[in-house]
Order: sequence, then C-alpha cells, then structure tokens
Amino acid sequence: MKGILGRKLGMTQVFTEDGNVVPVTVVEAGPCVVLQVKTLASDGYNSVQLGFADQKRPTKAEAGHAAKANTVAKRYVREIRFSDALEIGGEVKADLFESGEYVDVIGVSKGKGTAGPIKRHNQSTGPMAHGSKYHRGTGSLGSIDANRVFKGQTMAGRMGHDRVTVQNLQVVKVDAERNLLLIKGAVPGPRNCFVTVRTAIKKG
Repeated sequence: MKGILGRKLGMTQVFTEDGNVVPVTVVEAGPCVVLQVKTLASDGYNSVQLGFADQKRPTKAEAGHAAKANTVAKRYVREIRFSDALEIGGEVKADLFESGEYVDVIGVSKGKGTAGPIKRHNQSTGPMAHGSKYHRGTGSLGSIDANRVFKGQTMAGRMGHDRVTVQNLQVVKVDAERNLLLIKGAVPGPRNCFVTVRTAIKKG
C-alpha cells in the first residue's frame, strides 16, 4: 500500500482521445515530508507518518517532532501504511502514483449545519395542502408502549462535516512537475480542504 497527503483545488474536465469528457478533481498532492517511521519491532506494525503544508504558529511539541526530520511543523499530519521502506526526512511526491491506478480518497465532507429530517435523512414530506398541519415534521418516533425515543432515531440535527472515504476512483493524469493528481469523479470536502489519497484497498 502507498499514499500521499494533499489539498483539493477544485473540479474541471479533461477530454480523452476518443473525444469523451471526463469530470476530474484536481488534488495538489505533496510534496510530503516523512516525519516518523514506525516499524514492527518498535511499534508492532509498519507505517509512515507524513506531513503536508507548513504550519505558521506550531507548538513546541510539534516543532520538536518536525525537527527530528529536519523540517518545519506541518498542518496536516497523517499515518499511512507503506509497502516500501522510507527514511525520516524523505519526500513523497505526486509521481508516487501513475495514470490508470485506482485510489481511495479520504476527506471531511462539507458541513451543512442543522438540518431537518427531510434534508438530512431523505424522508418524505407530509401533505402540502393548505389544511394540512404537517408538512416537514419528523413524523412517528416509535410506538407508544416504549415510552421513550430509541437511540439512532432519524431526527433533525447536525448534517455533514463527517469523515468520508470515496473508494475506487481512477487517476486520470499525473502532473509530476506541479505535483498535481487529476482524479476521476468527486472528492469529499470544499475547495482547499486537506485530503488523503491512498491505494484502493478493494481493487486487486
């Protein structure tokens, strides 16, 4: 497995040789710095801690941790299982991936704020006639005998701003000079949000 950290820049479209339009998301992937290497002997598993985007006002702990890799503290730090051996202080760039590969993209979805059950859970509305006193309400919350509302009931509440993984997206193009990945389809989160791109775990 391999992966990289990046920033979602937005969406555009590219044309294939056949003239078909492919919607793609542009991700600024790297360069990422290897902040820490975890091994089976010391930590019980093999992984690499990557950092992306410099942090303006780091804490002493963050600055000291980054100093071990001869770099400055990073805003976005994540741990990824790597098949290849990497060294502390090394760089991971967009050329890690190739065109045609399938990846999983992890990000935080857009926050929608407080939303009702119709928007949040796709429930049906009530009769919209003028005499109806029920249009966009919650509806039934269960039986009378229970004398309580069960956990997990589909009610109004905060919508969005959740960790989302979109699987099996294809890398259409890799721009190694500018460290850009053009990934087919949509990626979670707003513009300029941080995302993690890793090898698709459900593709052979």
